[in-house]
Amino acid sequence: MDKTYQPEQIESRWYQRWEADGRFAPSGEGAPYSIMIPPPNVTGSLHMGHAFQDTIMDTLTRWRRMQGHNTLWQVGTDHAGIATQMLVERKVAAEEGKSRHDLGRETFIDKVWEWKQESGDHITRQLRRMGASVDWSRERFTMDDGFYQAVQEVFVRLYEDDLIYRGKRLVNWDPTLHTAISDLEVENRDQQGSFWHFRYPLADGVTTDDGKDYLVVATTRPETLLGDTGVAVNPEDPRYAALIGKFITLPLVGRRIPIVADEHADMEKGSGCVKITPAHDFNDYEVGRRQNLPLINVFTQDAAILSEAEAFDIQGRPLPDIDPTLPQAYAGLERFEARQSIIADMEAAGLLEQVEAVNNTLPFGDRSGDIIEPLLTDQWFVAVESLAKPAIEAVEKGDIQFVPKNYENMYFAWMRDLQDWCISRQLWWGHRIPAWYDADGNVYVARSEQEARERHGLAADLELNQDEDVLDTWFSSGLWTFGTLGWPQQTEELKTFHPSSVLVTGFDIIFFWVARMIMLTLKFTGEVPFKQVYVHGLVRDGQGQKMSKSKGNVLDPIDLIDGIELDTLLEKRTGNMMQPQKAKAIAKATRSEFPEGIEPHGTDALRFTFLSQATTGRDIKFDMGRLDGYRNFCNKLWNASRYVLMNAEGEDTGLGDAAVELSLADRWILSRLQQTATQVTRAMEEFRLDHASQALYEFVWNEYCDWYLELSKPVLWDDNAGLDAKRGTRQTLVRVLESILRLAHPMMPYISEEIWQRVAPLAGTHQGDEDSIMAKPWPVADEALLDEDAVRNIEWLKGVIIAVRNIRAEMNIAPGKPLEVLLTKGGSADRERLEANRLFLAKLAKLESLDWLEDPQQAPLSATQLVGEMEVLVPMADLIDKETELARLDKEIGKQDKLIGGIEKKLSNDGFVAKAPAAVVEKERGKLADLQASRRLLMEQRDKIAAL
Repeated sequence: MDKTYQPEQIESRWYQRWEADGRFAPSGEGAPYSIMIPPPNVTGSLHMGHAFQDTIMDTLTRWRRMQGHNTLWQVGTDHAGIATQMLVERKVAAEEGKSRHDLGRETFIDKVWEWKQESGDHITRQLRRMGASVDWSRERFTMDDGFYQAVQEVFVRLYEDDLIYRGKRLVNWDPTLHTAISDLEVENRDQQGSFWHFRYPLADGVTTDDGKDYLVVATTRPETLLGDTGVAVNPEDPRYAALIGKFITLPLVGRRIPIVADEHADMEKGSGCVKITPAHDFNDYEVGRRQNLPLINVFTQDAAILSEAEAFDIQGRPLPDIDPTLPQAYAGLERFEARQSIIADMEAAGLLEQVEAVNNTLPFGDRSGDIIEPLLTDQWFVAVESLAKPAIEAVEKGDIQFVPKNYENMYFAWMRDLQDWCISRQLWWGHRIPAWYDADGNVYVARSEQEARERHGLAADLELNQDEDVLDTWFSSGLWTFGTLGWPQQTEELKTFHPSSVLVTGFDIIFFWVARMIMLTLKFTGEVPFKQVYVHGLVRDGQGQKMSKSKGNVLDPIDLIDGIELDTLLEKRTGNMMQPQKAKAIAKATRSEFPEGIEPHGTDALRFTFLSQATTGRDIKFDMGRLDGYRNFCNKLWNASRYVLMNAEGEDTGLGDAAVELSLADRWILSRLQQTATQVTRAMEEFRLDHASQALYEFVWNEYCDWYLELSKPVLWDDNAGLDAKRGTRQTLVRVLESILRLAHPMMPYISEEIWQRVAPLAGTHQGDEDSIMAKPWPVADEALLDEDAVRNIEWLKGVIIAVRNIRAEMNIAPGKPLEVLLTKGGSADRERLEANRLFLAKLAKLESLDWLEDPQQAPLSATQLVGEMEVLVPMADLIDKETELARLDKEIGKQDKLIGGIEKKLSNDGFVAKAPAAVVEKERGKLADLQASRRLLMEQRDKIAAL
């Protein structure tokens, strides 16, 4: 093995070999175990959330594969309708100076497919970098032919079951992209805005109890005033009880609108009167539905004012009897221009009561960056009520289990308050809705135009046009668990791997993806899509902030693996920022956090860091300190393996029938290995990957490397040790290391494979040049190797060695200076352990002599440590230069006194205590306590030495 661990030299080599050898495909043997990867966007790059989630899935998959399961980790990507269309539109504009409309739909779609073939595998290459052992031979794409067939089939069947319908409803509308978008694609941002209080004149000479001929309503969106169809007051509000059923004359428009009683009006907020605009606000839409108010749309798809309003009833049917007239002064004005004109006109008419500054939240499209407008449009919907019931029951009955269980409550909260799902998008890229229209607007839903004509008996010359819209990407991804396995055909893969074993996902898409998969899969397969849902937290930066390009705190997993220079990191974080001051602040923060850039860490260190933080909490603060620590862990394992190979390669490791003699240390480490294997396995079964990684880390670092390797040296390096004993220790060294590598492999695949190839032949577990650790069984505890006596004896041995080391540190004795040590006050078991372990103790604690002192009263002046009831004594006479050590300690005590005096003076200053923040004062008190404790220890050492 190379002297130093260099991950960049082994990672790509091993991944290429695994993939070429077909190691990721199902074995066809054992109980099935399957995971479906949450399909990343085909336009995407691997971010920290992906890397974290993929590490969890790969760890579970590799572990189950080693347990002998017939394992499938299904891979694929999502066509990402909006993201992909935007990307290709920009590419066409930059390269050809054309828009998609210039190209036409078919040519533009061809351009998208060209981009997909050339550049659409970027994220899959990055998945390989993370070591993802997905079955690439079965890679799927949500727009491939088979998946397209599944999507069409589901749409048609839902339509035939009256569970899909077309209607005019309020949706999140992006005025830039000209499409409806889902709630998940809406980014709510807090900002400071205004609350305009307007006077709405009462009609028909009606006045309020205090004689006013108007009501005051407040709004943050004055431009929607043109579409008001009512004013709501709370039915319990005595101020307006007499006005319920009366009318308002809508300012600027002149439309008579009713005053209605509805609990949506908050008596404690403002005047208690609320304008109701059902066509432009989701809450108002619900009020309109309850009060049977008309819906009046005043916006174009660009969010500009119409020249004439559009009026509908709550079912979306036109209302020709309502006057659609709007003031022509506003016609064609963009919504925020119209806002200013309306405010000015209301003020000129004496109808502006006041303007109040408020903090409010605005919805922005996460792709376009434009403010989202609730808009009435014709869309396709899934009626979800009947689909939701069995989906709720599946979780209630335990057919699907959430881990952690508390996420079931979030799931139930969503499912018991469902609204019909808008599934259409006004895009070109995606699954085009399989519906055709004739000239009279009749709709024919079918799998193809030919089928539509045949099923409905339409004439061959009747012109049909397919619906222009495409389906929401969440619709196609909702079929992911069964669509990837060949449904609607009843394939062998579907029979074998469905339902899948576990879904690994973030809590933020429990509704958008998890719930919809459950509903659709139960409907079309009669099975749940997965038996367990492991819900993990979201990765944030070290301060708990969401990682985003705008904040300049994004970490790229590939940069953490390969390393990145500071200048390149600064360019990535600030290169495209339009605000110089913000870019400057981000650059300053980046230089402070990474003054020399980011060093290479390798994939295994990053994976282990993620696993160590895979707790049951909602947020994961990514810790660069841990990443550095787990790179050191990889180095530790590498160096330990080199020690083992140097002492075992070319030597007799007890293979075959050779006699071996196991030392106490051998029996101890073998016993602890069995306990660790049980502990890691249990933690994996419970999805506590943080506990599994910690158990492995503690065993490898603290027990195997720090203790057992040291305990092996007295046997291997002692010329008087017997051949059987040496053989036994060599065998234990390689057996335990080989098992460690198998335990580590699901978490750290690359380093474990690289070392295993050298160690396994010595352990007798290597079957030839084509063999791989991936094909080896997961370690299972052997109860015959559990040895509690060995564990207790080694703990005693460790206690004595640690006691001697502590005395060396306290008394400033050189680590290599041989010591005389006495043991006393213990029992017969301590004496027996002393006699059995003299060799280990003398070598590891660097002792000149080690004796039992019968009478503790006869002990010379000594430094003392306790091991249970036994005392470990190190006589001090002639051990140190008394005067030199006293001078050193006096100097240290003097430094402590000076520091203590400074803090005591500060804390005795009433002005400091009164004015400084409480946290600062408390910190100073803590420093004082630490310094005083340190001084006491120094004084104790001085007293001991002075008495010599």
